[in-house]
Amino acid sequence: MLIAVVTAPVGVSGAVFLLPVQLSLFAVPNPAVTPTNLLYNVVAGPGALLRYRRDGALAGPLVRRLVLGTLPGVVLGAVIRVFALPGPGVFRLLVAALMLPLGIWLVARTLRPAPPKTRRPEPAPRTVTGLALAVGVVGGIYGIGGGSILGPVLVGRGVPVSKVAPAALASTFATSVIGAATYALLSLAHSGSIAPDWFLGLSCGLGGLIGGYLGARLQPRLPEPLLRLALGTLATALGALYAVDALR
Repeated sequence: MLIAVVTAPVGVSGAVFLLPVQLSLFAVPNPAVTPTNLLYNVVAGPGALLRYRRDGALAGPLVRRLVLGTLPGVVLGAVIRVFALPGPGVFRLLVAALMLPLGIWLVARTLRPAPPKTRRPEPAPRTVTGLALAVGVVGGIYGIGGGSILGPVLVGRGVPVSKVAPAALASTFATSVIGAATYALLSLAHSGSIAPDWFLGLSCGLGGLIGGYLGARLQPRLPEPLLRLALGTLATALGALYAVDALR
């Protein structure tokens, strides 16, 4: 719940921070940790989305582009995860390599904004869809939903956090539903540990449901620089967390 309160205002479900906890503390086996994280997103997602819908923040083309891009990607990612990529080590290093510099850059740009003439324009629709497809594959492989990657990248390209957050959470929820269903179907033809830890996923999801609603309700009251700073800090913390975890 506490994680979701902090992450929902910037479009992150919080599942990405639960992944290393599930692997190290709760010893959830691979690749069962992925559908467990997806289950968390399915249960937790409606809390923040309900609040954003009431505020009218879910309308607009960005939501549609992210959802349409991530849905086919998550199915492909689930297949890759079950049949070709059982280990999370390389993924942790890749996340660290992406998130650490991106988070530091976001924090630096927030504290020392660039002059208006040098700021980058928002990405083109095709670029957004392609990015969403790639993130959907990653989300299907590792069960992180994708908001933790989509948020910093899109905000770094000039899209306001208030616009990115609802769209990123909507795509996270949609991909998690499809991803969880895909894993359920794959479990019928695969003998490995790919079923979710139902108790853990539902328990964490209930906390995320409450925290996500509270976080989404809080977001309109927060200034854009503070949201950018929070997103950059989260991305930096995520990169550092995964770097330490991968190097153990």
